[in-house]
Amino acid sequence: MEQEKLQPTPNKGTEKFDKQSFWELVRFALIAVAIVIPIRMFIAQPFIVSGSSMVPTFEDGQYLIVDEISYRLNEPQRDDVVVFKYPNDTTKFFIKRIIGLPNEIVDIKGTTITITNKEHPKGFILDQSFVKNEADSNTHYELKSGEYFVMGDNRPASSDSRYWGAVSKKLLIGKVFLRLLPVSKIDIFPGSYKQVEPQQ
Repeated sequence: MEQEKLQPTPNKGTEKFDKQSFWELVRFALIAVAIVIPIRMFIAQPFIVSGSSMVPTFEDGQYLIVDEISYRLNEPQRDDVVVFKYPNDTTKFFIKRIIGLPNEIVDIKGTTITITNKEHPKGFILDQSFVKNEADSNTHYELKSGEYFVMGDNRPASSDSRYWGAVSKKLLIGKVFLRLLPVSKIDIFPGSYKQVEPQQ
């Protein structure tokens, strides 16, 4: 006697659930893309440190998040650690610390940096307690409007404004906001330092 063959009856509820789950997943992905892409393009951007120019503040291979929006709302400040496009090759990105601001004069003699501006016409000596590796230099630079003088914290190993000049504000990507890797050194505003300038 021939056995009766049975076919499983489609479960309409399950089929409906699968379609609903799929479209929920698509919707979630679209929302995520809509949120992540603008953040990635206009608000924050990841960078990996390459080289030793900022040692010991930043080590080679550390993973950073750079705040791209602050400098659209406020002016860069002295001692900010910034990522920018290298003026001589804008396909390359550098990380340095802002030393001189627009319309200031930066004088470097040996390891001493003197800043002259409208508030301090006689100049004042920069506090560089964050620098662990010093190097003798002899530089005089007069910054124009919209220009910044930058230097690496590891002075002997840094290619910076001492050698190739100022960085235009339009080349600044942003201020270092977060260090994510290594996990043992996670930090908000890593390398931050507030310069105490002398009173007039």
